[in-house]
Amino acid sequence: MVTRIRELYYFDYSNDFGLSGFAGTVCSRATLRTDARVVLALAGAEAADEDDQLGRDVRLLLDSPLPDEMLRTLWLAAVRRCFDPAEEHPDTRSWLCRVAEVCPPGTPERGPAESKVLDEARPRVPEEELRGTVAAQVESAAPALERAVTVPDIVPALLRVVREVDADLGFRLFLRAAKAYSVPIGKEPYARLLDIGDLLAYPRAAVFEELNVCWPPIDPGRRDLGRFGLPLLAGVFHGTDWIYEGTVPENIRRVIEGDGAHTPGSQAAVLLEDVRRLLDSALTDEAVTALWRTASWRLRVNEAFDADGRTWLEQAAQACLERLAAVDPGYTPCPSPVRTDLAEAVLQELREATRSAAAEEVRDVAGVLEEVVTTVDPDLGFRLLLEVLLVYDVPVPDDRCARYQALAEQFGYGADHLDDHLSRWRDGVPASVQQ
Repeated sequence: MVTRIRELYYFDYSNDFGLSGFAGTVCSRATLRTDARVVLALAGAEAADEDDQLGRDVRLLLDSPLPDEMLRTLWLAAVRRCFDPAEEHPDTRSWLCRVAEVCPPGTPERGPAESKVLDEARPRVPEEELRGTVAAQVESAAPALERAVTVPDIVPALLRVVREVDADLGFRLFLRAAKAYSVPIGKEPYARLLDIGDLLAYPRAAVFEELNVCWPPIDPGRRDLGRFGLPLLAGVFHGTDWIYEGTVPENIRRVIEGDGAHTPGSQAAVLLEDVRRLLDSALTDEAVTALWRTASWRLRVNEAFDADGRTWLEQAAQACLERLAAVDPGYTPCPSPVRTDLAEAVLQELREATRSAAAEEVRDVAGVLEEVVTTVDPDLGFRLLLEVLLVYDVPVPDDRCARYQALAEQFGYGADHLDDHLSRWRDGVPASVQQ
């Protein structure tokens, strides 16, 4: 079986790219002037903005055995009929040749060290397996595609791209057609699409952005969101760094709108749960304020917006409620069960980590963290502990890292939840002295 070494797309792109990304750009201009000259100018701008994949995708189609009418079908479905090249060109191939002319072949310039690292990380994908996997997704979605896409024979055209041209390009054109015509995608097919995107090293946004997913209900107990909740908010408001990203409300929105590949409103729901548990707890106002300002490295910062921890958390809670009302007007916040079975394990790790910490700030907040673990929520207490250790460069040896990973798995955190922490704790070396 032939195995092809493919591109590491997520290194060069943050969202959709190549022909599918370009088609999305054309679609976004549906209410503006769209003719051959404008579309070619857009293609040239994409290529000039270092989207080398656009030219490669177009040349793949030009070199393929697909008949002209099938190429036109693929183009019209991808751009939602915003521009039909047949109106200004004798055939679709001649139109694609014009696009190729404004997208000269090119590859990103990389140094030897960067190239070596990227080459080692590039995905190795068996071609027949990939074609079969992508074709299965197209066939599974065929009834919905045929109902929604107003371009005849789109399914046979997509399948021929997958089987005869390139499964990667076929997958992205399938996603683009589904996005262009708001084809509903169920939860399980959506998970499979994300898996294929991960296999091909796409940026995740290339799959989920604009896709009409039939989302599962918002779940405040969801833990596979990467970093989430109050520690994530603390990281965004770290010291005075946050002012370069926007105002206080804008930075809160960055957190609660950062759902990525998950149900819209997920980040707001988990943050609201963290905040409400602290607001409703028996912790003193001083303790709540000290906890927040320690976790966000703001003990020496004089801005007034979060000087009173409970008032500040109420502001964050209100922003969460507004976000939830916008994405799911029927959503009613309902707290998830507290994992009290892990309280003792978290307490042991907390005491060991804070007792040996050189940073005075960490030792000072240890008692408050213990109260969170014992009287509020061990899950929240554990995540805040991880954040505090990260912020104050507390060394974490490998054996303790392994225990943290085990606890994270028991709490149900996603595999990437500890990525940033572990990279900073490498070999127990503080971040401040790592190269």
